[in-house]
Amino acid sequence: MRVIIAGGGTGGHLFSGLAIAEEFKSRDIKTEIIFVGTEYGIEAKVIPREGYPIKFLRAEGIVGISLTRKIKALAKMVMSASDSYEIIQDVKPDIMIGVGGYASGVIMLIASLISIPTIIIEQNCIPGFTNRILGKFVKTVCIAYQESIPYFPKGKTYLTGNPVRMNILRGNTESGYELFSLEKNLFTIFVFGGSLGARSINNAVIESLNYLQDFKKDIQFLHQTGKEDYERVRSSYRNLGFKGTIAPFIFEMGEAYAVSDLVISRAGATTLAEITALGKPAILIPYPYATGHHQELNAMKLLEMGAAKVIRSSELSGESLSNTIRILFENEALRAEMQKNSRALGRPDASVRVVDIAMSILKNKMIKTYSGKQSV
Repeated sequence: MRVIIAGGGTGGHLFSGLAIAEEFKSRDIKTEIIFVGTEYGIEAKVIPREGYPIKFLRAEGIVGISLTRKIKALAKMVMSASDSYEIIQDVKPDIMIGVGGYASGVIMLIASLISIPTIIIEQNCIPGFTNRILGKFVKTVCIAYQESIPYFPKGKTYLTGNPVRMNILRGNTESGYELFSLEKNLFTIFVFGGSLGARSINNAVIESLNYLQDFKKDIQFLHQTGKEDYERVRSSYRNLGFKGTIAPFIFEMGEAYAVSDLVISRAGATTLAEITALGKPAILIPYPYATGHHQELNAMKLLEMGAAKVIRSSELSGESLSNTIRILFENEALRAEMQKNSRALGRPDASVRVVDIAMSILKNKMIKTYSGKQSV
């Protein structure tokens, strides 16, 4: 069986694709998984390292850019159609799954028009423009939140959750403490702003340390800073005397989550899927320039359900962040309630559900093909 997983551009889209690939492989190691993305997305570096083949097409986003860049992006879209058709003809996939990002739009549309079974994954509460269009053409839509239901045809829309990688779900606490040189008896705050870091979060955390001096002996940090802020942030922790481990990038995210008592992060769909699958109390700081304000909408869903605290970018400061950290550190009952509410939202079996649907589609296709041959 051959499966194309199309999309990427950001870790959020890509990692859900990797989670689906893992589930396919766990069922049948002979399944061929081929990723499709662009040379400029994170997938170009990550997918080869994960051991999967990847094919590139010429594509660029058209939302939130200047008129000149939009014209160039539309021209690339025409080239992307040619690339997409060539890839499909070369691979001859049994099924195709779009995980979001501009690399998934054209190829998923072409696949659906030539009757290849297609599934798209909608990760956010409010679907983006591309998936709203694709939803009219593809065979099946898998959504992460009930709020997405009205945007897609009812008969082919399934609430599955957002797929989470196995290494996230299987993170080992003891290994995490050893790996990151952390003390087991301290309250651990895990900070990250995405694969490239987030300067506004880094700055707010550094500033917050000035307001948390009385907790210095009781807390420690595990902080992914991004490459550019690494030295500056590490020096700040050292100068202020706080314990922890600072890294430009953390590959062992499962272990990082496992040792954390509190997470401070952006509110991307994949991050929230990971946090809720694990039931981690969180302070969410949505990226204010996300397309369609997706991150803020996603974060507010968790806030409404009592699963997280939210600080908008316009309200973010060292003082506001330290106040929220203080409240959660001092109130164990509140953290326990957040943990329970978070787990109630989480869907750690999302990958299983998506692949179950894919296998059902393929089985039905085989039955129809066999029945057609028999009738002839």
